[in-house]
Amino acid sequence: MAEILSPRPAATVITLRDAPKGYEILMLQRNLNSDFVGGAYVFPGGAVDADDAGASAQRLALGQSDVSASLRLGLERGGLAYYIACLRELFEEAGLLLACDRESVPVHFLDDETIRRMARHRREVNSGTLGFVAMMEREDLRLDLRGLEYVAHWITPVGPPRRFDTRFFVALAPERQVATHDSGETVADKWIRPRDALDARRRGELDMILPTVRNLEDLADFTTSQQVLDYARSLTDIPCVEPRIVTDEGVVSILMPDDEGYDV
Repeated sequence: MAEILSPRPAATVITLRDAPKGYEILMLQRNLNSDFVGGAYVFPGGAVDADDAGASAQRLALGQSDVSASLRLGLERGGLAYYIACLRELFEEAGLLLACDRESVPVHFLDDETIRRMARHRREVNSGTLGFVAMMEREDLRLDLRGLEYVAHWITPVGPPRRFDTRFFVALAPERQVATHDSGETVADKWIRPRDALDARRRGELDMILPTVRNLEDLADFTTSQQVLDYARSLTDIPCVEPRIVTDEGVVSILMPDDEGYDV
């Protein structure tokens, strides 16, 4: 019998901004050569790493402690690392940094010198020559978790070569920062209304995986970013969704927990 892989902790952030025709979300297209959902449009995110759970990173966190974050995620401990991973992945994959100064004032990259310096930091973080936490310390910044809201929990089904235990969050995009894909893990970026993204998927224009689709469906009827944040804050019992891959007479399908045959 093949070994069942344990899912790796991961965090994903659905980044929001308001627009004249309704709020938009940031989506990134994964590199076509990626060995995990290559070519799919996803939200910024990735695996939680050891530095996210380290004492240095957690000392920089503003707005959550490990106790409060773990309580929100239904964990005994270690919840703060998921929040920190969101901010790190958002910076690495999209170039957006949710941060504030020592006076807890959100930072904006306004002058050309700062924009160039942060772009260089991003390249160094992505190449592994500079740690994300070290970059934050060098810039004397803190991780601003005050607007990050937990909204969903999915676990990759048994079968694929990689499995993730992913917590989904929502957050406002930082003002006066420009999102750009990293040209490595991601090859395109797009701000789009959730309903438009779902319509584009139905037309075959955007490839998406099931958790992305279901999260878009859950948020598609809201009209402003604030409504989405309020909805996330109102959630008191967020279930863990773990689809199952089944094969029936050679036909492969995915069952959700409320589908007939899921428990067979």
